[in-house]
Amino acid sequence: MMAAEGWYPPPYPQDRLEGLRSVAEATGAVVDLSVGDPCDPLPPIVADALATAQGRAERYPASIGFPEVREAASGWMQRRLRVVVSAEHVRACVGTKEFVASLPRFLSLRDPARDTILYPAISYPTYAMGATLAGLRAVPVPMGDGWHLDFDAVDEADARRALLLWCNEPANPTGAVPTAGWFEEVVSWGRARGILVASDECYVEFSSLEGVGDRATVLVAGLDGVLAVHSLSKRSNMAGLRVGFIAGDAGLVEYLGEVRKHAGLMAAGPVQMAAAVALGDDAHVELQRARYAERRRLFLDALAGTGVEHQGGSGTFYLWLDDTGGRDGWELAGDLAKAGIVAAPGDLYGEAPARHVRVALTAPTSDLGVACTRLRHVLGAG
Repeated sequence: MMAAEGWYPPPYPQDRLEGLRSVAEATGAVVDLSVGDPCDPLPPIVADALATAQGRAERYPASIGFPEVREAASGWMQRRLRVVVSAEHVRACVGTKEFVASLPRFLSLRDPARDTILYPAISYPTYAMGATLAGLRAVPVPMGDGWHLDFDAVDEADARRALLLWCNEPANPTGAVPTAGWFEEVVSWGRARGILVASDECYVEFSSLEGVGDRATVLVAGLDGVLAVHSLSKRSNMAGLRVGFIAGDAGLVEYLGEVRKHAGLMAAGPVQMAAAVALGDDAHVELQRARYAERRRLFLDALAGTGVEHQGGSGTFYLWLDDTGGRDGWELAGDLAKAGIVAAPGDLYGEAPARHVRVALTAPTSDLGVACTRLRHVLGAG
């Protein structure tokens, strides 16, 4: 007896790049800039904390997060983001990708009357996939000037059905950074319609790589109806350890903490203790920021005179490239592959950015320098 046809996942976005990787491999030296995967060392203080926290490995860890990690997150937000959030309003999570993917389902159990997730039209694919996995509608929000969400363009019929509006600034893939008052505007829009505003802020420590920059969080608008999502993967090169945290609306944070207990979602005990140490230290973050700023300058200098321009913002370690000569994203990515560089065509991040390519500056500076020399030759710079 044949089973009824059900849903099967589409190809994973990065799996679509195999053809580009084959071209790059033919050059003899591949520099893979297609994934925001940190390449730099784990900070020594984090490695030391892992080595000394083995006593936390024998027993099940706290699903909501050990007090040490929640207190450290609270302290970090006050120190770096200038907002006061009690540790009672913080919960640990297993990295943040699983949280992004699971949040719509958990919200729909709480409020089954709404069935729509709003997300940036140009964005990390997991926002839309989380809605799909929950059996909900995924509705993209158009992008306005500066690659910011144009939430006023949302159809009010969709807004009435919306459980959640995702925002992500500093943004992947565009590097857009929030302007003054932007978070307050989007939260005001969401509150007026009873929509939770969830802000993925995993790049907040890299709010600008062209100057000092100003770190900002959605929590400046208050906690009611607001959720901030933070990861240690980028700021502390801890992507392989899978740990992050959420903070915000007291009732929602409490609800999600209880649901996640039942789901068995918990960051490993030693990892939580290492996260607490990482959140208490800013020096290693400034070092990482300087690395990315150097790589950004190196790559942008290599693009000079090629007709390929970064059209995104000053934040994150991504460049959002467009070819003024008219090549689409896959054609441009194909030419980069001839220089041994694997980059991500823009349509991996939505239907609109077909002309763009995202480059992640996540390769050792020495490797990136070699690739940039070859890039100028392939793109025809003088």
